[in-house]
Amino acid sequence: MASTTTPTSLVILFTLILLCVTNQAREPFACDPKDGPTKTLPFCMVSMPIAERVRDLVGRMTLQEKVSLLANSAAPVPRLGIKGYEWWSEALHGVSNVGPGTKFGGDFPRATSFPQVITTVASFNASLWEAIGRVVSDEARAMYNGGVAGLTYWSPNVNILRDPRWGRGQETPGEDPLVAGKYAASYVRGLQGNDGDRLKIAACCKHFTAYDLDNWNGVDRFHFNAKVSKQDIEDTFDVPFRMCVKEGKVASVMCSYNQVNGIPTCADPNLLQKTVRGQWRLNGYIVSDCDSVGVFYDNQHYTSTPQEAAADAIKAGLDLDCGPFLRIHTEMAVKTGLLSEVDINGPLVNTLTVQMRLGMFDGEPSSHPFGNLGSKDVCTPVHQELALEAARQGVVLLKNLGPSLPLSYNRRLTIAVIGPNSNATITMIGNYAGVACGYTTPLQGIGRYAKTIYQPGCADVACIGDQLFSGAIDAARQADATVLIMGLDQSIEAEFRDRSGLLLPGQQQDLVSMVAAASRGPTILVLMSGGPIDISFAKNDPRIKAIVWAGYPGQAGGAAVADILFGTTNPGGKLPMTWYPQDYLTNLPMTAMDMRSSPLKGYPGRTYRFYKGPVVYPFGHGMGYSNFVHTIASAPTMVAVPLDGHHHGLNNTTFAGKAIKVTHAKCNKLTIGVEVDVRNIGSKDGSHTLLVYSTPPARHWAPHKQLVFFEKVLVKAGTEQRVGFNINVCRDLSVVDTFGIRRIPLGDHSLHIGDIMHSVSVQALPLGVIKN
Repeated sequence: MASTTTPTSLVILFTLILLCVTNQAREPFACDPKDGPTKTLPFCMVSMPIAERVRDLVGRMTLQEKVSLLANSAAPVPRLGIKGYEWWSEALHGVSNVGPGTKFGGDFPRATSFPQVITTVASFNASLWEAIGRVVSDEARAMYNGGVAGLTYWSPNVNILRDPRWGRGQETPGEDPLVAGKYAASYVRGLQGNDGDRLKIAACCKHFTAYDLDNWNGVDRFHFNAKVSKQDIEDTFDVPFRMCVKEGKVASVMCSYNQVNGIPTCADPNLLQKTVRGQWRLNGYIVSDCDSVGVFYDNQHYTSTPQEAAADAIKAGLDLDCGPFLRIHTEMAVKTGLLSEVDINGPLVNTLTVQMRLGMFDGEPSSHPFGNLGSKDVCTPVHQELALEAARQGVVLLKNLGPSLPLSYNRRLTIAVIGPNSNATITMIGNYAGVACGYTTPLQGIGRYAKTIYQPGCADVACIGDQLFSGAIDAARQADATVLIMGLDQSIEAEFRDRSGLLLPGQQQDLVSMVAAASRGPTILVLMSGGPIDISFAKNDPRIKAIVWAGYPGQAGGAAVADILFGTTNPGGKLPMTWYPQDYLTNLPMTAMDMRSSPLKGYPGRTYRFYKGPVVYPFGHGMGYSNFVHTIASAPTMVAVPLDGHHHGLNNTTFAGKAIKVTHAKCNKLTIGVEVDVRNIGSKDGSHTLLVYSTPPARHWAPHKQLVFFEKVLVKAGTEQRVGFNINVCRDLSVVDTFGIRRIPLGDHSLHIGDIMHSVSVQALPLGVIKN
């Protein structure tokens, strides 16, 4: 019979074939419907509870097969139809090419690169953080479907930015525990999705715990023993991890390289088994930082044999080793009696459960709810617009004399664009980034608004010579305004590269001052950096009219900076870390972990919560083109804290130092409701970050003040928005004593809301009123 296929139908048929090929780009990881012997095994039955499926699978494995799954490069188990899997992928602020799990190229040459975390956090916008997570996980799933990425991402980094010199501070959500924890939970929710126990991708909060030194003054992270008090562990270092696990429901936690009080974190059952899995109820797996187990054997000499190191890690609660150490040494640890095979079953249950929650044992990937995502869903216009919006929200206006900003939007104006970061591309995306969709440099962004004269001024950010100064000075003399784009990059601050000081590198300061002196029009200083910089000279120089911190603003950073400079965006970012003067570092080694100050020892304390000395710019500082005023609409002046019915009497334990143990209070629904009116008295619409702090009654172990609430609110010019929120007394008004015990101080707590102070008296509810 002759064919009746028309040319049009051939095109349609060919298109359908292409679509099928695209949908089947990734073969099933396990439980392949085409594999008769394995597809009917119980662990492949999607209708069964995951716990039963995992139990069946683990029971079918030999010891050797089990051990082969303990490394990030997990081996295949061919007789059970399971392919090999690479656990290590990264998605700090976009799908990254750090780690072997992700390969850029082919249909996936790039991915959306959002601002570095420290910049995104400056937005103080939790809904933005979650939205970014959703976009990143869309692109991650698409790349997995295309066969070039995994589904387990070891992000975010939620360590506290304790010391301003830390090279990885750029990756973190800043210095405040509440902000860091809120960021962790929000970003993780965006990454993992909201489908109950099912996961879109699996996130990981790292590096647990007290990890914030890489390589400083001869001390590196592989050898560092962080001596940390129970107090600082409880009220600073563990807070973001606790919130990540309990509120974000993260699928993984990574233990760090360093020791804490003499014990490697990856070998400490109190940290892993008791805290992360026991108290916080982690539903997922615990992974080592890469080669951490090998580090505590080879570098820290914590155990006598490698088999003891493997046994210590697994018994402490480690489930997966980023590195080959467990795969090499665990079988011998079992054979020599240091471990039993049952000890290995627990880690496998945890890792395999996460893989099943990801749908990796459900057969055909295209049948997954996100199985239709592909190359068309990466670098979309919507995703790239969100990257631009995130950069706009994260830029912080530090100074604005006159005001001199915004600049006039006039194509006849000439702007001198000067500095080593003026035409930056890769610098803008910071570390742990992938291959960006494209870049808009600051020079390009400014060029959309005005004519430009470009002079780098320095060959690079190291700025070791002044050979290019004259061209920069000449450009400033010719222009209507000068924009200097200076700061740092990964050659100055990075993983395993801590800074020695806080000043601008090389001769950058000289260039800025000389250009400002010569400039015909206003001089604007724009800084790219992750960590803070001591720019006191510029802050105090009246010739430098405005200062803008852009952080590392991502692929669209140049457009965002220009939108701020020319006023099409009203800046609303706030600093998520304190900017200290250089002399803050005098006699302050990075190895000193204490958060609280010690005047007798000349120790200044760390972060806004415990440091009272002079600053360049404080935590939470940020200006805009509108002014906002606050009015408290309603707030209580007194709150009574009832004791738990199991605790009778005003004993010394409960009320030590006139503070109630949180564990002895009835915390359920013990909240303070507050309503604040925020009015925009400026002429421009703008977003405003409402920051609410609490100062507890004076206690030698309490912070000076601590953030208890924040929210981003959009307020149109001349209008008012009411913001209502609840302050949880047990969580937000408690402080941690020297024994690591969280207590609620009795007496007057001051709430700081902008320029307003409101006092709330916290009292114990009389025992006669308490009902068991």
